[in-house]
Amino acid sequence: MCGVAGIVSTSPPDPQQVRAMCRLITHRGPDGEGYHSDANAALGMRRLAIIDVVGGDQPVYNEDRTVAAVFNGEIYNFVELREQLVARGHRFATDGDTEVLVHLYEEHGEDLVTHLRGMFAFAIWDMARRRLLLARDRVGKKPLYYRQSGTSLAFASELKALMADAGVSREVDPVALHHYLTYQYVPAPWSIYRGVSKLPPGHLLVWQDGEVSVRRYWKLDFTPRPVGSEREAAERARELLLDATRVRMVSERPLGAFLSGGIDSSAVVAAMARLSDRPVKTFCIGFDDQRFDEREYAATVARRYGTDHHEFVVAGASALEVLPTVTRHFDEPFADSSAIPSFFVAELSRQHVTVVLNGDGGDESFGGYRRYAYMNRVGRRQAPPRLQGLLNRVGSALAESGTAPRLRRVGRGLQLLGERPQHRYASLMSYFTNESKDALYTKAMHEQLAHVDSYDLIGEVFDTSRSDEDVNRLMDVDVNTYLPGDLLVKVDITTMAHSLEARSPFLDHHLMEWAAGLPGRWKVDGQVTKALLKKAMAPWLPSELITRPKAGFGVPLADWLRCELRPLAFDLLTDHTARSRGLFRPEVVRGLLQDHDEGRDRSTRLWSLLQFELWHRTCGETSCDTATAAPEPAAQGHCG
Repeated sequence: MCGVAGIVSTSPPDPQQVRAMCRLITHRGPDGEGYHSDANAALGMRRLAIIDVVGGDQPVYNEDRTVAAVFNGEIYNFVELREQLVARGHRFATDGDTEVLVHLYEEHGEDLVTHLRGMFAFAIWDMARRRLLLARDRVGKKPLYYRQSGTSLAFASELKALMADAGVSREVDPVALHHYLTYQYVPAPWSIYRGVSKLPPGHLLVWQDGEVSVRRYWKLDFTPRPVGSEREAAERARELLLDATRVRMVSERPLGAFLSGGIDSSAVVAAMARLSDRPVKTFCIGFDDQRFDEREYAATVARRYGTDHHEFVVAGASALEVLPTVTRHFDEPFADSSAIPSFFVAELSRQHVTVVLNGDGGDESFGGYRRYAYMNRVGRRQAPPRLQGLLNRVGSALAESGTAPRLRRVGRGLQLLGERPQHRYASLMSYFTNESKDALYTKAMHEQLAHVDSYDLIGEVFDTSRSDEDVNRLMDVDVNTYLPGDLLVKVDITTMAHSLEARSPFLDHHLMEWAAGLPGRWKVDGQVTKALLKKAMAPWLPSELITRPKAGFGVPLADWLRCELRPLAFDLLTDHTARSRGLFRPEVVRGLLQDHDEGRDRSTRLWSLLQFELWHRTCGETSCDTATAAPEPAAQGHCG
């Protein structure tokens, strides 16, 4: 596990610039560094040593040193690949997983990625052909940013490393901001800055003599496939999870697991316990607010499997203190509030282990979100065209008014009936709807974004999915949007901030490809979500955990914004600096703050605006160095 950076150019790049880039991502690799430099390329890396701790330094080279590679991630099938390559005459200088990349490249060129099982972002430099290959893993566990400037291209694991160049423009991309406000994250291929892109998951980039091409090499296929009985499928699910967990437990450093009390992380811990000859170390975050606290369920699983269990309770004051640090690590606006407990559980875990397994991906493969059941019930029913606008307006008014949750749900339902089917899920997933963004934006922002519809990002995936069932289409959407744009970014950034490696058995592509072909009714059965996985886990987990309603990894955000975080929100969102940006109408922002104070929940929208403003002051105008001082949190508000 590492952080990587580099520059390729038709003229000699500056190797000192690459060293400066790597210094900014030392937290991703505190155990060492390595560099390569020649007439057209400068490559660098920071290493977190997990496999071949003694001998696994990078860059790695082929036998005649004409191909070099730097790598971030883990290749879980590297032993088998190594044996195949040795049989074909390749000679290895290390015992780690990185070196298989250069020899696979010699054998297969760009197609080497199809042979890899793991999480990765890597760069391979072919000196003889003056050719750079960048690749990102299938689902997007490991990040990779790049910036093209003339005939040069720079890349890095984190945005802050690219922005270390003082000559790079820090102009905010209004389209990226537009999408961020809808979804709480900046989706690939955008970054928050104009001119800087994310390489999307499952994609390759080739730079050669100043020319760049990007292509997709993998997409999860939800085409229905023949299946046996549900009993056989449940057995197969356990087998695949055990195998995916087994390969992810290979480590020369201490290893543990996140345990939230949900079925996914609990299933991973159960699999680890079956594969380990010693107690699994488990880590859980809780809250004083019982609505968000799952420690009781995590402790039940910990007792069942005799784990070495550790807990930490997050308070609003703790969130306030850590907020500037979290913002700096994300490099661009990110408004999933569960990043706060994720940051704390990573900090807790790193005190004991270097590697953790988690339950990410279980919902997207087995139908775990309640919104799948809701959308399945609504189906593609649509109001007559003449009523759609009315339903949308009335629904929006109801959803925005009052404090009654039932009234808001009725309003949201009317809004959805007023949407086109392909945009309905996007509307459900949005935090700022199209209508609320229209109200928020200044005239100048309106003019720039008049022809951009964030709902199209989800609508396009829904329309082009190969599934003939809407439940599987929704999972297809999430695998291509929410999972890599939100969940995986959150886990990568919060764990690597603490030099902690996170591995996700449910994101094994063998398991995902098998699950994608299962019938949607086995995943969402009426109002029962994750139906097949619950059957599969019945022999492994306590019945009360399997039957309990799903609880997301949420935080008491609405309360925090009326209490500990209230002064910070008011100060940052209403002062001259915020108003002077000319992006949002000040009276609308102040109205959101006032509504929230009066009991109408505006917490997710306020959090999105607050995260953007915090980012702008911490990173947007200067280099987002995690060692740089951030604005001091405002004094706590009165809570009573």
